[in-house]
Amino acid sequence: PALLPSPPSDPCFLAGPQIVLSVYGPDFFGHDVVRGYGAVHVPFVPGRHKRTIAMFVPESTSRLQQLTSWFTGRRPEFTDPKVVAQGEGREVTRVRSQGFVTVSFNVM
Repeated sequence: PALLPSPPSDPCFLAGPQIVLSVYGPDFFGHDVVRGYGAVHVPFVPGRHKRTIAMFVPESTSRLQQLTSWFTGRRPEFTDPKVVAQGEGREVTRVRSQGFVTVSFNVM
């Protein structure tokens, strides 16, 4: 029998709805490019909750693609937000850490 991971002890972290963030901003040439993706589960326990979301951006797989995307202003992006929310298939995607975003929830 396979061992299943135990659920988190904090009920705020149980599976449920998520917020998926896609942060965009201008690059050196003024093109609107992705600055980071991140996701966090929405707490469902009443009260004030503060979550820090680790942001990441996809990277090109080769130097030629990196150079081409820099000149054209077209950087790699995810087209489906499910990639960010579920995490399935991300183990084969090259990403780079891109900072943090802090979100506050007031749950009633």
